[in-house]
Amino acid sequence: MTSAAAGPAPAGRPGEQRSPDQQPPDQRRRDPLRRQRILTAAAQLVAERGYHDVGMADIGAAAGITGPAIYRHFDGKSAVLVAMFDHVIDDLSRVASEIVASGGDALATLRGLIQTQVRFVLRDRTLAQVYHNEVANLPEEDRHRLRRKQRLYIEEWVHVLAQLRPDAGDAAVRALVHAAVGAIQSVLFYQSGLADDQLASLMSSVAETSMFAPMLARGDDPPFRLPGGLPPEPPAPDSPARRGHASGAPPLPGEASPEMTRGLR
Repeated sequence: MTSAAAGPAPAGRPGEQRSPDQQPPDQRRRDPLRRQRILTAAAQLVAERGYHDVGMADIGAAAGITGPAIYRHFDGKSAVLVAMFDHVIDDLSRVASEIVASGGDALATLRGLIQTQVRFVLRDRTLAQVYHNEVANLPEEDRHRLRRKQRLYIEEWVHVLAQLRPDAGDAAVRALVHAAVGAIQSVLFYQSGLADDQLASLMSSVAETSMFAPMLARGDDPPFRLPGGLPPEPPAPDSPARRGHASGAPPLPGEASPEMTRGLR
């Protein structure tokens, strides 16, 4: 029989509780931010190289973690990507739901949704680029699940805009929402040269304006006949418009005035 005077039993005996300094190394040293470091490193590498040119060892090295240690958090590279995209969509959807539930008027709510999307694209540009470019590389089940989440997020916009555009049917409202979101996300594919606050204001204005584009009756001519609102081509040299253009008249659109060309002779 062991007496109480014999002292405490060695650490690790079944049924015994360990003190904090006796915890196994994995539990004592586990970094609570490790998972986020892995996701951040993966987003940066995939944005730079593409999904197929990045391995788990590359992600581990960039995150300061040995390759095998990543598998304690993720089953594989596609699981890392899925976790990134779930976080993106869940965060956007949560904020959108809070904005809609806040009880503000429809226009204020719509502007809140616009600002949320603009903030995400500018703040998490790398992650947004990876989502746009690499979502097709996910397993089919995860791809469909994420697309469904994305549609539910867009539905928040559609519901709000429908209140402000009673003149537009459901299909038109959806088209307007997608046009606005597409305008915001266009900044992912070029460098504007603008400061983030300037770009945010500009994209917010463009997105809001696009959702209030006038509805045209069937058969009506659009305000611009060419893509992007480009002006029409100037008349051909032998066209009636140019033949009737008097010497002293103002130049036709796109035509240099005599004063402009005099110095070039």
